Amino acid sequence: MSFSRLFRTPQVLRYRYCRAYSFSNIESDPRHDKTVHVMHSRGMNIIHDPLLSKGTAFSIAERERLSIRGLVPPRCQEMDKQLLRVKRNLDACGTPLAKFVFLTALHDRNETLYYKLLMEHLEELAGIIYTPTVGLASQMSHSIYRRSRGMYFSTQDRGEMSAMVYNWPHDQVDVIVVTDGSRVLGLGDLGANGMQIPIGKLSLYVAAGGIRPRAVLPVVLDVGTNNQGLLDDPLYLGMNHPRLEGEDYYSFVDEWITAVTSRWPNTLIQFEDFKYPHAYNLLEKYRDRITCFNDDIQSTSSITLAGILASLKARGFKQEDIAKEKIVCVGAGSAGVGVCEGIIDCMVAQGNVTREEAYSRIYMLDQHGLLGNPYSPSETDITLGKRKAELDERQKCYVKKDLPDQLDLEELIKKVKPTVVLGLTGIPGVFTESAIREMAKHHAKPVIFPLSNPDTHAECTAEEAFKWTDGRAIFASGSPFKDVLLPNGKLGRTNQCNNSYSFPGLGLGITVSRATKVTNTMFLETARTIADMATPSQLREGILFPGVSQLRDVALNVATEVCEVAFKEGVATAVLEPGELLPDIIKSSAYQPVYVPLVYQP
Repeated sequence: MSFSRLFRTPQVLRYRYCRAYSFSNIESDPRHDKTVHVMHSRGMNIIHDPLLSKGTAFSIAERERLSIRGLVPPRCQEMDKQLLRVKRNLDACGTPLAKFVFLTALHDRNETLYYKLLMEHLEELAGIIYTPTVGLASQMSHSIYRRSRGMYFSTQDRGEMSAMVYNWPHDQVDVIVVTDGSRVLGLGDLGANGMQIPIGKLSLYVAAGGIRPRAVLPVVLDVGTNNQGLLDDPLYLGMNHPRLEGEDYYSFVDEWITAVTSRWPNTLIQFEDFKYPHAYNLLEKYRDRITCFNDDIQSTSSITLAGILASLKARGFKQEDIAKEKIVCVGAGSAGVGVCEGIIDCMVAQGNVTREEAYSRIYMLDQHGLLGNPYSPSETDITLGKRKAELDERQKCYVKKDLPDQLDLEELIKKVKPTVVLGLTGIPGVFTESAIREMAKHHAKPVIFPLSNPDTHAECTAEEAFKWTDGRAIFASGSPFKDVLLPNGKLGRTNQCNNSYSFPGLGLGITVSRATKVTNTMFLETARTIADMATPSQLREGILFPGVSQLRDVALNVATEVCEVAFKEGVATAVLEPGELLPDIIKSSAYQPVYVPLVYQP
């Protein structure tokens, strides 16, 4: 069987000859491209519905049949004029946060125009709707709140969640991004303010991944907050009590999982910004029961792996040489461990090494230093600090019994001479000048990835990395940095190693294939696909990924590979039909922001 063929679900075949109309009681397939929307309401309800509103672009005939004639300005202006207006007003906003608020208002009144604007200016606006600006917007969410979006499930809703899910107006939800706000980017516990993260992620799912706007749902699980500043703030909109922990917490999440999967059994659930160890515990509990993944653990791992694989080619090696890398990971939380597990998987899959051998190639540090042997003699005077908690089983895999515990970064680099250093701490300045200069002594092109978000929490800046390596670094960060002008007049190229490259295509591939499970192979193939997209000339300059403006192309390529994996591994439920190429059906499945005619039917 060839997997690179078009496939359609039986539902698409059933409705293929009546596709000009869509009715709200028909559960639509994401590949069923509507050419007309049939409405059962009219008047101001249409104008105020962001999924239906066209602003000034309603035709005269639509205005008549939808009973909105005279309720909008008389001159019909199509989308090109609307784009000119909103872009001009956006450019007049003085700060990134002001632009975020402007875009949120546009999102709330006209989603089609919002996504058209994003897609035409994605490189410029991705950093506004997501990192780094979304970090500040999350911190101030209770202050800049204008209109509700998504769903909130709080501690006062226990026992009611299965009924609450029917308050959501759409019967089809393809992707849910859910957070409990406990570890938002590198900013810590932001409670219900964490809603800005799912909203931003889902904007990228639509703009880059082509998921339909009406089929996404941002969710906050409000189990309280331990952020005293928020608890003391009279404007804070979340539950005003400390976080649930232990069995109370896990039973709360379980009730929510049961509720959403009872109404939307085929939805993809993305866990976002859950603190360690909840992030791992929830993933392990549900990954084989529902279609889900953890973005910080698995998607971040995938794009980081893609960066390392591309850097190998930039250094003149093959992807198979990854097993020869020596990697230092600063950060032993859910993101750090998750990233390293993905690298281990790749080393084993294509490097002809055992898992134990792969673990020996990665050195992990927490806030105290290296996870090493506390009984091994040290050549330096180290006063061992007591860790707040015992290492868990995942962290113990990275303990180096032949090295002293709690070695600092510079001492470790002197001993092991790593080729790659990863930062996943959320603490700026962790990559010190002395440590990076030591690394640069041993490698012509040291690979330096400060991955924490937002940019103010990156372990070092791009300018520092290039300065400390005499312009030789291969640099990638979680939030965008500008290219650096080097003393020799050349540019030190920066890369954004952000999971916005990985999760949109993953979501599209899972949605189109109707996969019942998100597998490790999907993340591995996502990494390989992205790593192969930079051209040889780009790699020579130190460019590892396509530009952010090409995120839709990246997503389409990733979605195709994810679909292939879903069918090969037997987790796809969509029905294959021979005839056309799989990339064609992936491309035709992706949402395009265009206005479609609206028809009123009582």
